[in-house]
Amino acid sequence: MPLHQIMYISSATGAMTAQQCAGIAAASAVRNRAEDVTGLLLFNSRRFLQVLEGPKEAVERVYARIAKDGRHGALVKLRETAIETREFGAWDMAYDDAARPSDSLKDKVAALLEQAGPSTRAHFVGSAEMHRG
Repeated sequence: MPLHQIMYISSATGAMTAQQCAGIAAASAVRNRAEDVTGLLLFNSRRFLQVLEGPKEAVERVYARIAKDGRHGALVKLRETAIETREFGAWDMAYDDAARPSDSLKDKVAALLEQAGPSTRAHFVGSAEMHRG
């Protein structure tokens, strides 16, 4: 079965802690897993960057649900394409955690992107480098 991928960026509409973002990601992972959707979410204190991948109908359903979520706005779809294989076989997230400043967000993102293609890697590494900037 062919797979589908959507990458988008959005901005938080209010203050959000890394812990709140982690809670959102954990709840989303459960819902997305039920629909066979995997991906990666990056939150860098201001913006969300996310890749969703899986069966086309499921990815579109998850994206539509995300688009209606009032916790973020200025949603911009960066890429939508058919893919041969998943870049992310599991659900992962990386976020800027001020409580653990010794952990570099850029390093976390690089580790999560080992299987990703160059275009996906460039988007996420660029966003990680802009955190708290």
